[in-house]
Amino acid sequence: MADNRNGVSRRNVLKIAGGSIAAAGLAGLGSASGEVEVNVGFSSERGRQETLDKANETVREFDSIDVVTAKMPAVAAKGLQNNPNVRYVEENGTVEALAQTLPWGIDRVDADVAHSNGNTGSGADIAILDTGIDSDHPDLQANLGTGKDFSGKGTWEDGDGHGTHCAGIANAVNNSEGVVGVSTEATLHAGKVLGDDGSGSFSDVAAGLEWAANQGYDVASLSLGASSGSTTVKDAVDYAYNNGVLVVSSAGNSGPCNECVGYPAAYSNAVAVSSTDSDDTLSSFSSTGSEVELAAPGGSIYSTYAGGGYDTLSGTSMSCPHVSGAGAQLMANGASNTEARSTLQNTAEDLGLSSNEQGYGLLDVEAALNGDSGGGGTGDTAPSVDSLSVNNRSNGGWARFEVSWSVSDADGDLASVDLALTQSTTVDSATTSVSGSSASGSDKLQEKKGSGTYDVTLTVTDSKGNTATQTTTVTA
Repeated sequence: MADNRNGVSRRNVLKIAGGSIAAAGLAGLGSASGEVEVNVGFSSERGRQETLDKANETVREFDSIDVVTAKMPAVAAKGLQNNPNVRYVEENGTVEALAQTLPWGIDRVDADVAHSNGNTGSGADIAILDTGIDSDHPDLQANLGTGKDFSGKGTWEDGDGHGTHCAGIANAVNNSEGVVGVSTEATLHAGKVLGDDGSGSFSDVAAGLEWAANQGYDVASLSLGASSGSTTVKDAVDYAYNNGVLVVSSAGNSGPCNECVGYPAAYSNAVAVSSTDSDDTLSSFSSTGSEVELAAPGGSIYSTYAGGGYDTLSGTSMSCPHVSGAGAQLMANGASNTEARSTLQNTAEDLGLSSNEQGYGLLDVEAALNGDSGGGGTGDTAPSVDSLSVNNRSNGGWARFEVSWSVSDADGDLASVDLALTQSTTVDSATTSVSGSSASGSDKLQEKKGSGTYDVTLTVTDSKGNTATQTTTVTA
């Protein structure tokens, strides 16, 4: 077994590649010189081509989101900021693996009870977007599917250990040796978005999310984060979630702090997971904030490690895969990503912590699989968002969007559908009263003299207060 790690072993702050580019995003380009590596979000084919024309090197073109990652002169990047065919230009920053100090957690969330009831996650697919997975590990090998490298190493093998540790928490084999995962028979897929030094770029993470969605995987588990956001990563989170992937991410290890959830966990289409210790208190390192959705064990977690061994690590990196494994079990049983998310929320156990610390509460795998009510749930089946589409009707005077939607609830107790158009703050909203087991409709959201990128968020609520939410990004 590898030595325990007592102390800070990896940084959890955003590192910015490119020397003179500041962490402030676009503002940093003002003082940049020489060559820079940027993510350029374009709004038309002309914008894409103009970006490629200015590039010294095209690092990546995405298949499903309108983004190009490229190296180009700083002056060219600055020029693209004012191009009407370009939505944004941002530095291709870096995210970090979120392990800190060096598996009571499986027992605490009652995953072992779920195993004894025959729930294994068989048939579900979990993408571990991390440093890779040790393909020869005896506790993981039987559950391994495919993998892909996005870090530039050329192989998805784990040269760090972090990804292997997270994979074991989510889905180690129940084989009477080593450890057991929350899920035990799902299929693991290694998306190596972080290098063997535990860091990777925004573009790498976005490409991993796009891959997970296009492969049709059920869960994307991201035990990583950055202190500032990336529109490229947000676009990829939205794309994955809107294509059926349950996106789960570590809240961050910046604690003790307030309103400090990192990215991508802070995005509305990601499930942000905070960390608890074995005494059900919030881990001292755990980030907190209004975006926290669930809490899960993250302090001193024993799991698989690169090289065929085991190690004890702490961090929200460890809490994240507990939720990922639980989500896989629900989706293996036929739940959609939105249904799984609502069920996890509504069956969580109330620890008596603030909502900024625990969200809906502590993950309870057995309760989720049985549909039992937790501290904040009702036991009633949550509604689901079946479709959300936006028709852009913007003109020079208005940012205007026609939103079509459909929702359903197996219990037949739909209550309301709320729509919000946001750009930092909410600029327009609409509420529709609904009833029965299914409903559909359309609404108009708009802002006078509006332009740029907006989020359209739909929240459906049933009569018991259960909710489901979906967000999509649009550009006026």
